[in-house]
This record gives sequence, C-alpha cells and structure tokens, in this order.
Amino acid sequence: MAVGTRGGSGSTARSAPLSPATPADRADGPAADAETVPRRLLSAATRLFAEKGFDRTSVQEIVDAAGVTKGAMYHYFASKDDLLAEVYERILRMQMTRLEEIAASEGPVADRLGRAAADVVVSTIANLDDATIFFRSMHQLSAAKQREVRADRRRYHELFRSLITEGQREGVFAARVPADLVVDFYFGSVHHLSTWYRADGALTPDEIGAHYARLLLDALRPAPAHP
Repeated sequence: MAVGTRGGSGSTARSAPLSPATPADRADGPAADAETVPRRLLSAATRLFAEKGFDRTSVQEIVDAAGVTKGAMYHYFASKDDLLAEVYERILRMQMTRLEEIAASEGPVADRLGRAAADVVVSTIANLDDATIFFRSMHQLSAAKQREVRADRRRYHELFRSLITEGQREGVFAARVPADLVVDFYFGSVHHLSTWYRADGALTPDEIGAHYARLLLDALRPAPAHP
C-alpha cells in the first residue's frame, strides 16, 4: 500500500494562473524581457501539458497563454519539443549543480552519498509535477531530443555512481552488487515517487529523503565479519 506524505508540491498541484500580458510582454524585440518571456512560456507550457497532454497542446495555445507572440517563443525555443525538454532539463541542471557541490565537499564518502541521495528525493518532490509531465510525454519527443536529454541524465547518474565506487574502493561500501545496478535501482525508486506521493501525507519531503538515503546506505553496508 502506498504511504501518503505531506509537504512540498504534490503531484496534483498546478501552476499558478498567469498574470495578464502587457504590451512589452508581447513584443518580439528588446522590450521582451529576456528573463520573463522564457519563464512565461515554460509556466504556460507546463500547465497546458498537464491539463491537455503534450500532443494535444498547440504552439498557438502556449503563446496565447504566455501572452507573447510566436516570434518571441521561437527566439528562445525552436519547437514545442524544446519546451517539454526544458521542463525537465531545468530540474536536472539544478540537481546537477547541487550534486557537484556535494561530491566535491569534504567529509566521509558515506556522508556525501547520503546527502546526495536525500537531495535528489527532496528536489524531485519539489518539482514533481514537472518531472511527471516530462516522463509521461518523453516518448513523444524527437529521437534526437530524447538522446540529448538521456545524455544529460546519464552524466548526473555517473557522478552519483562515482560516490558509490569511491566508497567501494575504500571498503566503506560493499562491492557485492555493481555500482551501475545500485544507481539504476535507486533512481527507479526516485522516479516512482509520482505514483504514490501525496502533499497531505504523514511525512515531509525531508523525512522521505532521509528514509531513502538510509535505505541506500544500509543496502551498501558491508556484511559483518564472522569470528
């Protein structure tokens, strides 16, 4: 049975309504804010993909909801595929930055892996709607775009795996299971969050992250030596 949790943005959340467009927002030139326009487009696309599905959402609907022109959109995103990919890539970039900081920090490898394992859970829950929308629609991206996203995700997994292999070399972690399989198993569990997480449940995102990290570290603990 799935265990309910609370805190963070649950899988039933939706993006906040967009504010009305202003003439500057609709401009295609310098008047269009280089920060505001991409945010508006991503917010509108995320909401529409959640409500209607990626395949049933048109570019025109996205630009209308964002309050910009098609010209403004194509200045930042070459296609609807790029918008969907960016919904996930912006989460992945944030997670990669945090993982790089954790991996490069001082301290025992078990502590660093524990922090990394908890962080990916907490950050995934905080962006669960975006991640769910992407994984639900990823198969509809072009083959080239799918390869690009998978390559970026693989770089994240490889850095995470490097913490496991470091611990295995030091004898801190058991080497009885290949690190690749450990990573695949752990991230399969993380991706499964969208099927059972609930914002009004009993556990906070931090508590869930701590439980996940402890399960991983316990599984990697070497077997006690027999007398």
